[in-house]
Amino acid sequence: MNSRIKITVLAILAFLCILPAEMKASGSGEEGKVNVKEIMFHHLGDGYGWEVPFSHVYRIPLPVIVRAEDGKWITFSSSRLTKMEEVADDATGKTETEAVPQIVEIEKDGKTYRFVLAHVSSHANKLVEIFPADTESDKTRLAAAQSDSTLSGEYGVDRVVDGYVLFDGKYYREYRPLDISITKNVLALFITVIIVTAMVMSVVRWYARKGLKAPRKGMGFMEMLIDFIYTGVIKSTLKDKSKKFAPFLLTCFFFILVMNLVGLIVIFPGGANLTGNISITLVLAVLVFIVTNVTSTKHYWKEIFWPDVPLFLKFPLPIMQFIEIFGIFTKPAALCVRLFANMMGGHMIVITLTLLIFIFAAFGDMAAKGSVVVSLLFSIFMLALDVLVSFIQAYVFTLLATLFISMSQEDGHHESKHEEVKHEQLPSEDTEVSIPATK
Repeated sequence: MNSRIKITVLAILAFLCILPAEMKASGSGEEGKVNVKEIMFHHLGDGYGWEVPFSHVYRIPLPVIVRAEDGKWITFSSSRLTKMEEVADDATGKTETEAVPQIVEIEKDGKTYRFVLAHVSSHANKLVEIFPADTESDKTRLAAAQSDSTLSGEYGVDRVVDGYVLFDGKYYREYRPLDISITKNVLALFITVIIVTAMVMSVVRWYARKGLKAPRKGMGFMEMLIDFIYTGVIKSTLKDKSKKFAPFLLTCFFFILVMNLVGLIVIFPGGANLTGNISITLVLAVLVFIVTNVTSTKHYWKEIFWPDVPLFLKFPLPIMQFIEIFGIFTKPAALCVRLFANMMGGHMIVITLTLLIFIFAAFGDMAAKGSVVVSLLFSIFMLALDVLVSFIQAYVFTLLATLFISMSQEDGHHESKHEEVKHEQLPSEDTEVSIPATK
């Protein structure tokens, strides 16, 4: 173990000595400035390919599936969206390989379909179908855009014109097709589903083979998590209805937990920021919304449309009804935004700390070396903290979802009235109870 620690320390020291020189070379010159915003959103966003580990040029191709303007379904590999070209940097004189977008032409049923990954377009970084902008209406609209000062850029250079995409200095009419491609986030969802299913089924197989024998190691950790969530959150809140909702709530917990942890892994199959994508957290919140309101009791809806408050608060102006109905939607919205903001914020902090290395590289070797040490230490600390946050956010989402469901399962005052009747039937302290004499 000591030899492994020494090798690790030496490797880190070598990395710290070599990296500043590389950063200074890459960060020198006007063209070598680091675009923090572009790099950050590139890592946090989705993509039609999965980045090869430690490379921003090469990507693992994924299937592109789109519905063209005429209704035909087109399928091709995402590797065709870009081509590798050697690009010379005027500032440094170095030649680097870059992935340059290109037009994809697909022949189907005697017709040619053209697609391109839009950049100068209202559908930036999305796949669009393109057509020649050679009609009179196209020419008139583009000419009008040339004199419109409210549009960004200059005509023929980088001006964004709604309905058109600029590629290689030429405008094309664009059509945003129905896109069901297997993107990086979609594939990461499939991987997460497989991992969660494997984890749960491993526990099922253990008890099928071993009976009630206590599991060990990883299986024991899984059982501990299941018991912690079921006993401490679900059963203590939902009582006798816990078995009805436990499968859904436990699935939410493990699904969010695995998504959080997989997103912290740098290399494939990790790296996809799923819970930092608001569309993912929105779907989870909508599921909680459906389960909460579909399985709710009559008393739940009665308290929404006719709550137990003074009459002037609910009639003739439905003030309380409006507040209660508004609350139905704010609860899942809070789930959505809370999970998204916390996980997105954690990823942004780690990326920002890492980018500080490249920013300080332009100020010299001493600044670069100091920033490497500080940034790496803080990045490691934040990653360790994000592991803890991954558990906490999965727990909080499950806890709040359980509370929302329990609020919709209230049966009113029937139980309390039943208890009062039972209490009235019991003899009071002042009641004389005659005991028959025994012979």
